[in-house]
Amino acid sequence: MAAMTSNLSEATQSRVEDYLNDKFQNVADLENIDNLLTKLHEQQNLLRKQLADAQDGLRKADKELEENVEDLRNRAIKNERQQAETIRMLQIITQSEVSDDAVKMLDVPMQKQRRIEVAMGYVKTLQNVEYLEQTARKSLESSPGQAIEAYKSIQSLLYGLEIARPATDEGAPHLFDQVSTISTKLYEDVKNNLETKLQKTLDNMKWPKKEVNLLGRNVEDWSTYTELLLGLQEPCLLGRDPDILSQTPQEPIILLPLVVMVHPLALRFRYHFYGDKPTNRLDKPEYFFSHFLDVLEQHHLLMTDLLQPILDERVRKDDRLDLVYTDAVSSFITALLPMVAAKCLSLLPQLTSQPQLMSHFIHEMMSFDTTLQQSWAYSPFAGPLRDWKGLTWDMLTKHGFFTAWLSVEKDFALSRYRRIRDAPESNSIDYDGVEEGRTKPTKGAIRVNDLLETITDRYRQLSSFTQKLRFLMDIQLSIFDDYHNHLYGVLQAYLVGSHTAGRYLQGQSAEDAMGLRGLETLAKVFGSAEYLERKMGDWSDDVFFLELWEELQDRASRNTGANGTVGRDLSVEEVAAKTSGTIRNADEILESEGGALFDETENSYRRLRERSEGEIVRALDVNVRNAIRPFLEVSIWASISATITDITQMAPSSALDSLNNTISTLLGFLASVLAPGPLRRITRHVCATIQKEIYDKLLLKHNFSAAGAIQLKRDVIAISDAINTSTKLPNEAGRHLRRLNDALVLLSLPIKASKKAAAEDNADDWGFGDDEPTPEEEQVNVTAEEQEDWGLWQAEKTIFADNASARNALESMGLTELSEADARNIIRRRIEVNS
Repeated sequence: MAAMTSNLSEATQSRVEDYLNDKFQNVADLENIDNLLTKLHEQQNLLRKQLADAQDGLRKADKELEENVEDLRNRAIKNERQQAETIRMLQIITQSEVSDDAVKMLDVPMQKQRRIEVAMGYVKTLQNVEYLEQTARKSLESSPGQAIEAYKSIQSLLYGLEIARPATDEGAPHLFDQVSTISTKLYEDVKNNLETKLQKTLDNMKWPKKEVNLLGRNVEDWSTYTELLLGLQEPCLLGRDPDILSQTPQEPIILLPLVVMVHPLALRFRYHFYGDKPTNRLDKPEYFFSHFLDVLEQHHLLMTDLLQPILDERVRKDDRLDLVYTDAVSSFITALLPMVAAKCLSLLPQLTSQPQLMSHFIHEMMSFDTTLQQSWAYSPFAGPLRDWKGLTWDMLTKHGFFTAWLSVEKDFALSRYRRIRDAPESNSIDYDGVEEGRTKPTKGAIRVNDLLETITDRYRQLSSFTQKLRFLMDIQLSIFDDYHNHLYGVLQAYLVGSHTAGRYLQGQSAEDAMGLRGLETLAKVFGSAEYLERKMGDWSDDVFFLELWEELQDRASRNTGANGTVGRDLSVEEVAAKTSGTIRNADEILESEGGALFDETENSYRRLRERSEGEIVRALDVNVRNAIRPFLEVSIWASISATITDITQMAPSSALDSLNNTISTLLGFLASVLAPGPLRRITRHVCATIQKEIYDKLLLKHNFSAAGAIQLKRDVIAISDAINTSTKLPNEAGRHLRRLNDALVLLSLPIKASKKAAAEDNADDWGFGDDEPTPEEEQVNVTAEEQEDWGLWQAEKTIFADNASARNALESMGLTELSEADARNIIRRRIEVNS
């Protein structure tokens, strides 16, 4: 082995050794050595053959390289000789030694030659077009499909010429016009021929009768001519470059076969809805709209069964047509719509002078659009990026009837609103107009809201954002603003009458201005403002107004700046002033999702509601202060000496009659018109006034006997009962008269010894009882069970001891609303303490 591998490299020796170790791992493997040597010899011979082939290929490649180099060298020499010969010939011809001069002299002949070549190209193009035209006309009867292919070839040439014209500075206009004329005429001839044949087939099918004849070759012939007409139309539907689809069409595409099929339907439509026929009525547009839907209902199955498979097959053959053809029923509707549009355009100029008929007509047209979109899923554009805006949009926007219609609707809405506002019954409270537990608005407020909801239904189906916003701003928000001014005027009239000079000018008494009548006026303003404010909040959550608000935000964010607009003739500032000022910073609002469409109007009604509520509180405050004055003037509290056994058996003071009557009348009325929320707020203010008057002007101004304190306590209970009964709010007075009640508990403490005092009295006279308590033990810490054990003297002793003792005593008695100073002032009001 060493002799065999002595001439090999170390790496090769290692590989050989690994190979042999792999093949001969045991003694049994030596039996296969002959086979292994045979395979190795075969592989060696194969490698030698491959090496010889590679060497032969290398020699051939080297030889070809040398030949190519020699050929290039010879060609370069030949080119140099030709260039020198050309320069010499130019010099001889032009008699000039400078080659540039020779080129200039040859420029004119070369231009003439190029023009001749261009002219020859034009002639060849015209010859080709004429040949295609003749081919199409010859095969029109025998093979219309071949004629259509020839037309498509002419169209391709025409598209090519049109694409090349900008590069040639609009060159060859006569050639382009000639080819265009030939193409147009050929298209009309082929179309008329196929339409005539299709019309004959339709006559055999008895179209458009209800029962169509589909027997024999009728369906086959109809399909053949329909496909041919579609093939004729498709070059116009596809882009000018056959490989690129044109942009989405601005108008719906009417298919040529359907033009033929709709023709008798249009004649029948004209027969019924033009002229002096009884079905042609200006006040009944629903007649021809219903007729259209009846025709669609009658023939839509035929479109689905016959036309839809043809469209699907053509899309499968050319997937570019997927963005051209929509479904068969939508295509049929597209072909039918022009006759309805023409009828609408003939009626609208007559309706502009008849507001009620125009309003009815537009409403019927919007309902017609909704039926097509929702019931028939009408989609005239195949791509998902375009939606049908509706026949109403065409009439109002494209043909300019929106301004006239808006003016009609605005006049109608404002006249209806003024009748509601000025009607005598509109100023009365509607107790049944809202659910239980809500503040009662006036009948006028409910009717105004109903009117505004009706107006929303009038324009809810519009597709134009600008038109929707115009309706909102010019009609709805204008009515909201005017009614706000009306309510504000009522409030201002009340405010004038609440002053002496104003009452004198208006000829009112103080009772009329500040009594129940005045409170009723304020309640009407409050209830109406609260009702409409709440309705605006509900409207802001409506899907229609939410979508309108989102669109407004999006437009405002894309059109910021001093001159930014959100629609046609709608500036950002104008819209912000009427809707919501947040759209001035639309980018921030989009991130925080703040703001709403009725922000400005809702805020104005909120301020009016808050202002009227404040005036209700002020009116009650004045009435309560006047009514409580006789009770505050009572001064016999220290002289009352009757024995009290049961406070519930005591009669309230007669001086309270005026206050209780006032409370029952005014709060009772408010309880019948206000929701619990505002009623609680107002009751809290009334209780605060009563508490302050009694506490400051009676309790702290007079001295009280035990019976007098109990009598005052009984009177306050009577006041609380009057408040609770009038408002129908259980224990409402108790929640807001806590300070006064706590004061009365302390003021009416009985004259008796507490258990602690009794224990002290039981000690022997010499003072040798139990050990004396420490100062800390003297601080009273009693439980709720011991509250009844407090007597006047024990309370007086503890409260006047120090602040800590006073706080502990008050907490023990549950008097949390009194401070230590308050407790001492109240205790001093007892004549027993003063004496």
